Amino acid sequence: MNRREMILRTAPALLGACLMDWPFLAAGDARRTRKVLFFSKSSNFEHAVIKRKNGHPSFVETILAETGPPHGIEFVFCKDGSLFTPEYLAQFDAYFFYTSGDLLAAGKDGNPPMTTAGKAALLSAIHSGKGFIGAHSATDTFHTGETAETNTNVPRTWRYRNLGEKADAYTRMIGAEFIIHSVQQMAKLQVVDPSFPGMAKLGPDFEVMDEWYSMTDFSKDLHVLLVQETRGMKGPPYHRPPYPSTWARQEGEGRVFYTSMGHREDVWTNPAFQQILFGGIAWAAGARDAAVAPNIEQVTPHCWELPPVSAPVASDPAKYDPSKETPKTN
Repeated sequence: MNRREMILRTAPALLGACLMDWPFLAAGDARRTRKVLFFSKSSNFEHAVIKRKNGHPSFVETILAETGPPHGIEFVFCKDGSLFTPEYLAQFDAYFFYTSGDLLAAGKDGNPPMTTAGKAALLSAIHSGKGFIGAHSATDTFHTGETAETNTNVPRTWRYRNLGEKADAYTRMIGAEFIIHSVQQMAKLQVVDPSFPGMAKLGPDFEVMDEWYSMTDFSKDLHVLLVQETRGMKGPPYHRPPYPSTWARQEGEGRVFYTSMGHREDVWTNPAFQQILFGGIAWAAGARDAAVAPNIEQVTPHCWELPPVSAPVASDPAKYDPSKETPKTN
């Protein structure tokens, strides 16, 4: 096995059988298998679900290797940013990021970083028509003005702003930037567009236990799919109006899908999450079409109102100390 990437496959016979029942298939070209790069380099915090141990695939890699083929997806798993060149990227239909920090630095996981040219190649490929999928900490990546040496264990006062077009090009591509989270908790998500692939069976709203991101710098062209209902949530990060949690947008000719869910193992095995995720992948990779006209100003008109500044807290509910979430001033 190539140490720089992992390719986990399912037997072709099983793949063919599963494709007949794939709920996101359409006619013609949509039936071909899509090849998706799952990139999980962590230059900052490395989430447990994407951590490889003793050379074994991570939890998420194992889940995607099992669930990808029945949905017509061949995943290639990679943590090596140095592979990002126009030639390498050209082989994929879409790129799926579960990353963190400044990917131009080796950072905490020590895996080879991207080059500046590699980052530019990625953004160019998406703008020219490749798909992009982001989960959870994909918005905790390439923060404007941060490096691998930035101390994020203090109140992140510098993140509480809306930079618009002055934000990092990656932030503009994905559609928002992570600020901070509070303790893991049950939260309600409102379904905005049940016609988008993967959303039809969710009902008007549903609840999930996860680590919820409070975000900023939402692009005004987002097509919001799920809204974070903040009423009743614990912690200052959610002392704000409802805001987008999952969305789609166009980046030039490319399709971008992001969901803030995905911190916990039981989220990745949740059938509802898998429906949402593979619906988004199908759309981003071009296997399904959907109308994604901007709706953010209609469904979350106050999402640019930011919460009070607060210090980082332990995500684990068992370690939660509300006193550590006393809002701080700038």
